[in-house]
Amino acid sequence: QVQLVESGGGLVQAGGSLRLSCAASGRTASIYVMGWFRQAPGKEREFVAAISWSGGNQYYGDSAKGRYTISRDNAKPTVYLEMNSLKPEDTAVYYCAANTRTLLPTQYDYWGQGTQVTVSS
Repeated sequence: QVQLVESGGGLVQAGGSLRLSCAASGRTASIYVMGWFRQAPGKEREFVAAISWSGGNQYYGDSAKGRYTISRDNAKPTVYLEMNSLKPEDTAVYYCAANTRTLLPTQYDYWGQGTQVTVSS
């Protein structure tokens, strides 16, 4: 079992920045990839970014490219999502996820509870 706890969400003005954190606990040695997703009201969940736990390979969704940066601290172990130049359309609940089964950044078996990000215009 892996437990994930997100933090760092909040209210920010358009153009501002936020850094989300996701602290992992439990069987963290079994994690291959960690990712961030988001879901806005009335919309489907959207892939934001992912990072491989060992090699640090990064993957980004179209909405995140050029504005978001994913990073990790294996010692803690925690994954971060640095979000810059935020737009009102970035408003969503952001979820952290862990993949303990494959090296693919597209499949996840553990999820956090989510943290709300609201960007005001």
